[in-house]
Amino acid sequence: MTTDSTSSADPTADRLYFRQLLAGRDFAVDDPIARQMVNFVYLVGDRVTGEAVVVDPAYGVDELLGIVNEDGMHLVGALATHYHPDHIGGDMRGFGIEGITRLLEVAPVPIHVQADEAPWVTRVTGVGADSLVAHSGGDVVEVGAVPITLVHTPGHTPGSQCFLVDGRLIAGDTLFLDGCGRTDLPGGDPEAMYESLTTRLARIPDDTVLYPGHLYSPEPSATMGHTREHNMVFRPSNAEQWVAMFAQ
Repeated sequence: MTTDSTSSADPTADRLYFRQLLAGRDFAVDDPIARQMVNFVYLVGDRVTGEAVVVDPAYGVDELLGIVNEDGMHLVGALATHYHPDHIGGDMRGFGIEGITRLLEVAPVPIHVQADEAPWVTRVTGVGADSLVAHSGGDVVEVGAVPITLVHTPGHTPGSQCFLVDGRLIAGDTLFLDGCGRTDLPGGDPEAMYESLTTRLARIPDDTVLYPGHLYSPEPSATMGHTREHNMVFRPSNAEQWVAMFAQ
């Protein structure tokens, strides 16, 4: 099942277009890597203007564009939470994953990345810097009248970022309902991850709904309040305890 929801809390909510799609189930159903990795891809847009962006377009790119078109929307950009191939395409352990390289072939739209992540994105995908729009934390990408605030959350990778839109936090691999992203991969930093979780995301209200980058829990989303209460990564009281428990 896909999620297509709006909220009445915001005056732009009735024009918000929001879909949560699971790779290997909602699209790319014949791709064994997609079924194994259980990545989420998100579509965010403005129903009035018909503009939409895709978050972490990987696996069946043409299918994703087909979904956008079937919904009466047109793609105007892509946002990347981080550089790993299961989120933006590239080679992963000898398997090629379709991603932003294919997207630019069929829909040449700007790819919004965090500035620290740009060289990693280029290295993994081969996409030139001229196709990337580099951002700092706090920048806002507007899709029609729908603002998406970029939150820089290093730790899983140097330029990992989350996207805050109308009471929703699209968190990539920074935070899952259970656990958080690994910090032992190239560019990972456990101290930075602790700071991102406890300081940079601390301003996110408890009633904000967390939408993670993978289906690693029975439910596909939960409030930040529920996540803070039940997720073990919030149990340590200081950075030293956190690193001892979760640094991988």
